[in-house]
Amino acid sequence: MSTLRLITTGGALAYRALFNWTSPAMYAGTLLAGPTFQLIFFAYLGRQLQVADDRFFIVGNAVLAASTACVYGGTMAVANERRYGTLGHVLLSPRSRTAIFWGRVLPYACNGLLIAAFSLTVGSLLLGLHIPLAALPGLALALAAGSVSCAFFGLTLGALGLRFRDVFVVSNVAAALLLLLTGVNVPRGDLPQWMISVGQALPITHAAEAARLLAAGHGLAVALPALGTELLVGAGYALAAAGLLKVFEAESRRRASLETI
Repeated sequence: MSTLRLITTGGALAYRALFNWTSPAMYAGTLLAGPTFQLIFFAYLGRQLQVADDRFFIVGNAVLAASTACVYGGTMAVANERRYGTLGHVLLSPRSRTAIFWGRVLPYACNGLLIAAFSLTVGSLLLGLHIPLAALPGLALALAAGSVSCAFFGLTLGALGLRFRDVFVVSNVAAALLLLLTGVNVPRGDLPQWMISVGQALPITHAAEAARLLAAGHGLAVALPALGTELLVGAGYALAAAGLLKVFEAESRRRASLETI
């Protein structure tokens, strides 16, 4: 119970302290309007180029919409502690740093789920996509799996903030890779083999696949393999983040560079 409270309450308090989109207007513009306009852009571009139908772009970009909050949020969960000079206080805590930082992922994952659901709803209404009501619970699971996986991916990038000065450069590159390699806007079968292989290890790839199957009317049983793979990818990034945090914490203590910005 103590560890659970550390993860939930500690994560919520850290979210309030480190969240950078402070005003409602900035939140709506950055995390709601931006992904929605991106969804509409790619849907109309796909129509013009006849790459795929609207469902492909609406569902794919809705899943991708979670990445803005999750990738940058997970990064800020570590990097902003260093930026604001409070990282040393966190690392001096006798509690498990793994539990502390894993807890910080949860609010960003919930935020990503909200943004993904908003993008899917607005995109479907504007472009006339009909989604079966029976598919909605499964779609919620797919969006949640993609958000959690993406948030742990962001935390893995944030762990690099214990070693590199400008970790947001890495985050910007990672966000571009998610756009290009996960198959949200280009059918994965049309990508080169090496891109397909890299995309298999990235978050969102399998969540988008599962969400498309569900939106097309397939049952949850058909989408379960893709959902399971997405959760495995997220678990892999969770373990990678924990390992990198431990390694870079020890290295930063040795080099006396914890508060260097």
